[in-house]
Amino acid sequence: MERHQVVLYLLALAAGALLGWGAPGAGPTLEHTINPVLALLLYVTFLQVPVAELGRSLRDRRFLAAVGVANFVVVPLVVAAMFPFLPGDQAIRLGVLLVLLAPCVDYVIVFSGLAGGSSRRLLAATPLLLIAQMILLPVFLLLFLGRDLAEVVEAGPFVEAFVVLIVIPLVLAWLTQLLASAWIPVLSATMVPLMMAVLFTVVASQTPKLGDGLADVAPVVPFYVLFLIVMAFAGAAVARLFRLPVAAARSVVFTGATRNSLVVLPLALALPEALAVAAVVVVAQTLVEVLGMVVYVRAVPRLVGGSAPVASKSARAANRP
Repeated sequence: MERHQVVLYLLALAAGALLGWGAPGAGPTLEHTINPVLALLLYVTFLQVPVAELGRSLRDRRFLAAVGVANFVVVPLVVAAMFPFLPGDQAIRLGVLLVLLAPCVDYVIVFSGLAGGSSRRLLAATPLLLIAQMILLPVFLLLFLGRDLAEVVEAGPFVEAFVVLIVIPLVLAWLTQLLASAWIPVLSATMVPLMMAVLFTVVASQTPKLGDGLADVAPVVPFYVLFLIVMAFAGAAVARLFRLPVAAARSVVFTGATRNSLVVLPLALALPEALAVAAVVVVAQTLVEVLGMVVYVRAVPRLVGGSAPVASKSARAANRP
């Protein structure tokens, strides 16, 4: 499954789309399963971050600084440059901001590893990325949308998402490491099936809504594609600025380009009905990004390091904690 995980993810997306179109009535039920399945995925992700490794990651200052600059300086500047050209609808703009301003913490590790990136570094940085984005995302939204943001976005869903999707899985993962470490290899083997389940559930539950809002969402797709192109070169520039080794540099490119659509989707789903299209805007980014990552796996090794993509055996090894 590790060797064919990209193909499996694409199949999961396709199966979710088929179910969504063929049985739209299943959407509301599947929507309620997004958070539990996503929490399980993040639990398994955190399980691969030993507590000692997290401590060492705090000393990897150049890498953490590069990740921070890429995600919380460069990305907001790129989004700010695109923002005036986005469709004027408030819900669409809010959806784009939610998804583009939050760095990915799950399948970025997979795709980075496939391209010869440092999965260990990204795994160790994951809790820090999650905490930083949950603190900074409301600040960024306020800067982009102004005081009107308070009228449409409540703090409750942000707090709930932080506790359910971050705090609880992280604490349970560390308790597992301390009390039941023998189970870690078994649980870690479920990461690919869980990722497939999350992608399938998200797409199947949101595809029926996509039909109603397709005309509204279509104009933002070129912005998602442009974002991936710009961040490939911007991430490489940041890595060069911090003089990172090749594997770490590739990870910086991936973390700058991949977004946290799966984690911010519950926030979008919690918005008032008048802003419901924001969730569809988030899902559309997921579809564009997964396809973009297939290209990234081939392109980033040539952009950073000047070599062909790593062999699948090496990629699998890079993915293991």
